[in-house]
Amino acid sequence: MTTQNTDTLTGRVAVVTGATSGIGAATARRLAEGGAAVAVFGRREDRLKALADEIGGLAVPVDVGDLAAMTAAAGTVRGELGRADLVVANAGVMLAAPFESAETREWDQMIATNVNGLLHTGRVFADDLIATAAEGGTADLVHVGSIGSHGIFPDYAVYAATKAAVAHLTRNLRAELGPRGVRVKNIEPGFVGTELGDGMLDSGKREELSQWRGAIEILRSEDIAEAIAFAVGAPPRVNVAELIVVPTAQG
Repeated sequence: MTTQNTDTLTGRVAVVTGATSGIGAATARRLAEGGAAVAVFGRREDRLKALADEIGGLAVPVDVGDLAAMTAAAGTVRGELGRADLVVANAGVMLAAPFESAETREWDQMIATNVNGLLHTGRVFADDLIATAAEGGTADLVHVGSIGSHGIFPDYAVYAATKAAVAHLTRNLRAELGPRGVRVKNIEPGFVGTELGDGMLDSGKREELSQWRGAIEILRSEDIAEAIAFAVGAPPRVNVAELIVVPTAQG
């Protein structure tokens, strides 16, 4: 998958959360390759610094679930790189288990990261995005959702619910921020080869996920990064509002 609009990233200031692995790391690399100055957010400081060194970006160790820390992190980006105009809210966790036996702390973790973390990310950069658009610049808030918001996946009820929340939040923010020039979009991957799900407490579900991923040719993180680059590289009048990206074999 390739895009012809790489040059539209030159001069932009991008933020990518959940950048220590998988889709986040691949997206940070892709945006930097396109010419953007990139700040990478994540909790694993060693990985974050290694990525920042690789791409010539800014490492900002932070937990997206902590609003005060995210507010400070946004200030760091402004001080080091300037006002952010391209924000990719990618941080997320997927923890499956039967509803009646799930460890509820896993529910709390998914809500804290997938919903609250995404809300915090948008909130701390909203003023930057609105100001950029008001001055005639291109402003993008990208949510990384999931095909789980559309389908039925037994034992993934809470994860799917968090991603359904992301989908509907995106639609409502489009109505709120679109008229002010901010493009809000939701990129929804299917099966991707990432670390997502590695932290499940239910070992049976971890094994099942591994088998699902091994049954077909799944997406690579770089495929989603390219989709994001395509969406934010569209002309300012165009908002690629919802983009589902799945392996061909997934249907």
